[in-house]
Amino acid sequence: MIVDLDDEIFPISDEKYAQELQLQEALTPSASKRNASSSSQKVASSSSIPATSTPPNKLKRKQPMVKAEEATLHERICGICMDTKALPEIFSNAKVCGHLFCSDCISQHVSVKIKENIAKVKCPDPTCKGLIGPEVCRDIVPKEVLERWEDALCESMIMATQKLYCPFKDCSAMLVDDSGEAVTSAECPNCHRLFCAQCKVVWHSGMDCREYKSLKEYERNPEDLMLMELAKNKKWKRCPNCNFYVEKRSGCDSIYCRCGIFFNYGS
Repeated sequence: MIVDLDDEIFPISDEKYAQELQLQEALTPSASKRNASSSSQKVASSSSIPATSTPPNKLKRKQPMVKAEEATLHERICGICMDTKALPEIFSNAKVCGHLFCSDCISQHVSVKIKENIAKVKCPDPTCKGLIGPEVCRDIVPKEVLERWEDALCESMIMATQKLYCPFKDCSAMLVDDSGEAVTSAECPNCHRLFCAQCKVVWHSGMDCREYKSLKEYERNPEDLMLMELAKNKKWKRCPNCNFYVEKRSGCDSIYCRCGIFFNYGS
């Protein structure tokens, strides 16, 4: 028998060749056993992983829940409309109370109160006595509402005895009497027309306050006052029955009125 070892040829006997074959057959099963043993160890080591470990797919399922929790940290629920709003849309009055409302609802709440001539606007929460001031609403309340609100707050700080309004309906400006003296004839600084500061009416020219207050209610409008002043200048007389003005042009002082009675023109 000739065997090729490392490209060199050596002649061996048949007996030696048979021994070599038996040795190779003995070595082959032992190698198979070692491979099987190592494979079983790998399987055992892999099965020794604790059952409580979290599979990768479960970690992926938790990621959306974490994001939802993070989102709630930047949102709040409005106590009026009950909608979920982002933090920039939430009105904050933290120095007074901790109640949360969205800016849109607070803007409407303030506008309604100002239209109702309520200068001190309370927190919308029914259990809260805190007040909302214009300084925290400048960015959410319309300009005209804000100006009216500030004027109403200033007006509420003035004593009622010092406060009066122009009697002309097309003006109605608020005025303050801080002179400390009894003022009768006064000029409105807004419309520049005369009025009586004591009677709080259009200036009753030709009569003092006592005479004016003795008049009946239907005689106190400006047109009647002008007529009374004209009658006084013309020396007209009023019928004691119907209060109609009569002018004597000639004759005696005995006047027969159209209402059917006689009265003395000179009295």
